[in-house]
Amino acid sequence: MNADALADVFRRVLETPGIGPDSDFFESGGDSLLATRVLSAVAAACGVELDFDDFLDAPTPAALAKKIASAA
Repeated sequence: MNADALADVFRRVLETPGIGPDSDFFESGGDSLLATRVLSAVAAACGVELDFDDFLDAPTPAALAKKIASAA
């Protein structure tokens, strides 16, 4: 899953149109409950299971895409 696809997931979950590849999920209004929705979408789309600590380490679409690529 690339950064653009992840930005789409962030936009959908946060219901915010202005999310780009370098937008921080938590600074954009996300919380731990919404983060689980992102992680579920990643698992469904990529088959990669990330945990919340992974998300905290990579809270932008670009950083999360790198984490997914390294886990795949």
